[in-house]
Amino acid sequence: MRRAVSDHRNQVLELVRGAWQRRLAGAGAVQTVSLAGAVQRVLASDIAAPVSLPPFANSQMDGYAVISGATGSAGATGSTVEFDVAPPVPAGRAAGQLPPGCAVPVMTGAMLPAGADAVVPVEQAVPDSFAPFEPGRRVALPANVPAGQFVRAAGSDIEAGALALPAGTVLKAAQLGLLAALGIAEVPVLPRLRVLLLSTGDEVVAPGGTLGPGQIYDANTTLLSAALAEAGCEVVSGRILADAPEPFARALAADLDRFVPDLVLSTGGISKGAFEVVKQALAGDGTVRAAVDFVSVAMQPGGPQGIGSVLGTAFLGFPGNPVSCLVSFEMFLRPVLSTVLAVPAPRTVLNVPLRLPAGGTLDSPAGIHQVRRGWYNGAAVLPMGGPGSHLVHALARSNALIQLPEDLIRREAGQNVEIWLL
Repeated sequence: MRRAVSDHRNQVLELVRGAWQRRLAGAGAVQTVSLAGAVQRVLASDIAAPVSLPPFANSQMDGYAVISGATGSAGATGSTVEFDVAPPVPAGRAAGQLPPGCAVPVMTGAMLPAGADAVVPVEQAVPDSFAPFEPGRRVALPANVPAGQFVRAAGSDIEAGALALPAGTVLKAAQLGLLAALGIAEVPVLPRLRVLLLSTGDEVVAPGGTLGPGQIYDANTTLLSAALAEAGCEVVSGRILADAPEPFARALAADLDRFVPDLVLSTGGISKGAFEVVKQALAGDGTVRAAVDFVSVAMQPGGPQGIGSVLGTAFLGFPGNPVSCLVSFEMFLRPVLSTVLAVPAPRTVLNVPLRLPAGGTLDSPAGIHQVRRGWYNGAAVLPMGGPGSHLVHALARSNALIQLPEDLIRREAGQNVEIWLL
């Protein structure tokens, strides 16, 4: 019996949740990092504002700081009031007290003089431009300036002691900018999920190597390393292991001891072929202590899957074809990471028309959840390549996954399909 996609995702959820809880219960569950190192990290504890923002009342405009009450009464609409011009206040300087009967030139962001409660933009003044300060210079400003005009009050953004960011916040540009504005240089964050990534196969060669007969370059390690990094995980190691059960088991045990990952993710060697090294090494014959189920999920590509534990560490096995790898990651691991770790953000899901040649159809096997690659142009989605799990070029040209659930066997041009934006 093939396992439903939703059932397998739920099993992956429980596996990763357990691994994450063990990580949080261990040493080093909270890390203190610089703001530069906190991008896409999850805040481990509440952060209170150590200072107010703004820390002082300041000007929102280049203009003149005044006492609003000195600009006249409501009956003076349309008229102006003259003030002596005091020495200007540039940004970054103490403002002092507002002299009686004066207007003080202030630049945007400059501290308001004590007593001032409004700013008149220089464009509304006569003359309407600043001149070098000279004693005796005067300026005419509009009457009836309302209190608070173009003034950023101290603490109007956030007051000292107030909650700036709650625990669990994903730190992106805006949140890090707030912390920087508050003068905070380091923050406590939750750890990243540590992933040991293994590719298998005597036929695969690392990029840059020399191909022998029947060999291909390894795309899986690069593809999944990038996908995991984008999802906020820490790939502690990624390498190719040979297609021999005992060497594979020994290397895996050594890597587990060396890197202490939260999750092992392997690719290849889990299907029904004669040389399925991962299956053979983790079959429970005593070569390495493992409890792994190798199952068939009703999904194309990515039907063969492995799930369980190896030497007490959570284990997932993905198929060996590159597209199967990425589809497995997107369908099972990435959404689980979103749920358990709060990063990455869930994929955007849309229902959009299918773009096909006239009379064309998009067919899917009955009883199988097929995931096709496509290009979404903002209005409709065009399938890219066929359903094959080896079509890396088509994958690279895609920005969406087209979801064809197991009860949907055909879609025609113009009919809606569900897509996940990549």
